[in-house]
Amino acid sequence: MDHEQLSEEERIVIRFSHVVGEDTPKGLAARKFAKLMNERSGEHVEVQVFPNGILYKDSKEMEALSNGSIQMIAPATSKVTSLVPEWSVIDLPYAFESYEEVHDYIDGDTGQELIAKLDAKGYVMLGMWDNGFKQLTNRSYPILHPSDVADLKIRIMPSDILHEQFSIFGAVPIKVDFNTVFQSFEGGEIDGQENTMSNIASKNIHLQQKYLTVSNHGYLGYVLMMNKEFWNGLPEEVQLLITETLSEVSDWERELAKELNESELTEMEECACIEIHYISQAEKEIWEEAFEPVYEYYRKRFGAKYIDSLPKYKGGKDT
Repeated sequence: MDHEQLSEEERIVIRFSHVVGEDTPKGLAARKFAKLMNERSGEHVEVQVFPNGILYKDSKEMEALSNGSIQMIAPATSKVTSLVPEWSVIDLPYAFESYEEVHDYIDGDTGQELIAKLDAKGYVMLGMWDNGFKQLTNRSYPILHPSDVADLKIRIMPSDILHEQFSIFGAVPIKVDFNTVFQSFEGGEIDGQENTMSNIASKNIHLQQKYLTVSNHGYLGYVLMMNKEFWNGLPEEVQLLITETLSEVSDWERELAKELNESELTEMEECACIEIHYISQAEKEIWEEAFEPVYEYYRKRFGAKYIDSLPKYKGGKDT
């Protein structure tokens, strides 16, 4: 960047709001992005990170981005479905076997079409960060089979697919902001939840729940977004710096997400603070078959295109 062309009055401030802890993959990556942007721009571009929903709860951050109160967010893919419901294909249970499958899907034709739908709504997608694969926790009894979730009040993110995923088994899905999950357990409003190991650990959910099922039943990632009008108003050199820096941070974040989720599970195994159950391959196949109605629900709403492009049906990468 040509720093001499920017006066102090022209310093660019990007307020980056997110709702998870600072020691999660997203929290750590947001801090790294802010630090690198500050250094590489000669302090002319300042990224201010606000974690733990201290500015806006996860149900309010999209509106705040839209009206310009903040300039950058990284909501879970489930939250994006309020803008583009087709994005709920990412929420389908057992849609992906690995992080690489998710990345290939987003980078492929179908993923680019989903990104274009966000652009049409006035948002620029600057990348995607991994959180991990989701596990189940609850306070009542071990969950090993689909019928085990019947009658349980399960916290979910706002997504019709996630609602359907649990309601077909007789559970009661309840939308709860992430930063109030701990209090919801204390108040008895919910019995269980689904989340990644790093999120479970960061909110000490494992200290309030008795049972953890390692199911890896769904992917949870974050969509890096800016308001399109704000993005278009940035100097081209600043756009380039943001894009290049985010690309570097994203590679780092993806490796970190894997490591953190693995280490958090190891710590829970060693602390003996929650009873852990691992779904076997045979049990996984039972879950997958039981989840088929969720796929039909999606097909009826949005057609087969997005599902047919999933690696489990294509048998390969989306190109």
